[in-house]
Amino acid sequence: MARLAPLDRKDLPQLEPMFQLVEASMGFVPNSMFIMARKPGLVEAFAGLGLVAMQGENLPDGLGRLVAYMASHSSGCQYCQAHTHHQAARDGLPGAKLDDIWNYERSDLFSEAERAALRVAQSAGVTPNEVTDADFVELRKHFSEIQIVEIVSIIAFFGFLNRWNDTFATPLESGPLAHATSHLAAHGWTGGNHV
Repeated sequence: MARLAPLDRKDLPQLEPMFQLVEASMGFVPNSMFIMARKPGLVEAFAGLGLVAMQGENLPDGLGRLVAYMASHSSGCQYCQAHTHHQAARDGLPGAKLDDIWNYERSDLFSEAERAALRVAQSAGVTPNEVTDADFVELRKHFSEIQIVEIVSIIAFFGFLNRWNDTFATPLESGPLAHATSHLAAHGWTGGNHV
C-alpha cells in the first residue's frame, strides 16, 4: 500500500504538458510523478533530469535500458525493476537478452563492453557502492569519457528513483505490473510493497 497516494491527474492541470511528454515517451505517466506532484517544481526538475540522463545519445542502442535495469535490480527496487525491464522490452531489446541479464558475465548475448557497463551498474546499485578502480579501467577500454558520464548518469538517476519508490511504496501501474509478472516473476520478482 502506498505511503502517500498518487494524486489524480485531472487535479494537476499545471503539470499536464509535462505529463504528456512523459506519456509520449513511456506510454503512461508513472505513479511516482503523481506522488511528486505535491511539489510541482520537483516534477519539472525530475522530468528534465530524466530526459537528459536517459537520452544516452552517445551509448550503443539499448545499453542505457540495460544499465537502468541492472542498477535497479541491484538496489532491490521492484518498482523500478518492473519499469526498466518493461521499457527495455518496449524499446525492442531482445527478450532472450533481457531474460539472461543476470548471466551477463557468461552469456554470449552480451559483449565485453556491455559486461563492463553492467558490472559498474550492479556495483553502483548497492549501498555502500562497490565500484572499483579496476571496474573503471575495464569501462575505459570500451567507452569514451562522455559515454562513461552517460552510464553513471543513468545509474545515479535510478538511484534517486530506487530510493523514492521504495520509500513511498509507489503502486505499480498496470502495464509494468503485467510485464514484470510475466517476465520477472520466474526470476524472483514479487512486486514487493508496490502491488
